[in-house]
Amino acid sequence: MSGKERRVKTDKAPSAGTKTRAKTDRRVLRTRNKLGDALVELLHKRKFEEVTVQEVLDRAGVGRSTFYAHYRDKEDLFLSDVEDFLELICGVLKKQKASPKRLLPVRELFAHIQEMREFHKGLVRSGKMKEIEELGRGYFARSIEERLQEAGVKMSAGRRSAQAYALAGSLFSLLDWWVDKGMKAEPEAMDRLFHEMAWKGLAEK
Repeated sequence: MSGKERRVKTDKAPSAGTKTRAKTDRRVLRTRNKLGDALVELLHKRKFEEVTVQEVLDRAGVGRSTFYAHYRDKEDLFLSDVEDFLELICGVLKKQKASPKRLLPVRELFAHIQEMREFHKGLVRSGKMKEIEELGRGYFARSIEERLQEAGVKMSAGRRSAQAYALAGSLFSLLDWWVDKGMKAEPEAMDRLFHEMAWKGLAEK
């Protein structure tokens, strides 16, 4: 469940075992967050390939055995952190109760990248953006499929899946163009542009 707790209604008070598990889960989440934060801080200064697991451990204040209880290596930690971010960004529109006409939180994503532009440059230099884009296409495509259904767009499941994947890919193409042009356009304008192109293409289906 990616660290998120499920809450189940019950008439009974939580057992001692349940309380212990909850505490354990919170400790695990704190440890994972510490390790993820430490890696991100190091990546602000150095390329991914130059960062060692020991440096991550030293910065996070976490032992080696604890690290390997959760991750295989620094690549596993990095991808886990990316997945947490993608889950978070994909849930933004639902949290905002935004109109289903907004297929993706383009404004929020671009604003985040604009704010973290030096970190983004480091990921590009290390070749890590390719991995992020590969993961992101899947997350964003699933999110778009859900939004299209909520918007009542009538099309077969197969076509909806194909359209969603194509639109997720076009988001990253737009992002590459925006970065290449120096991020001069405001994230809000890029959000409008993406959705204008997306809905025009859907209207012509």
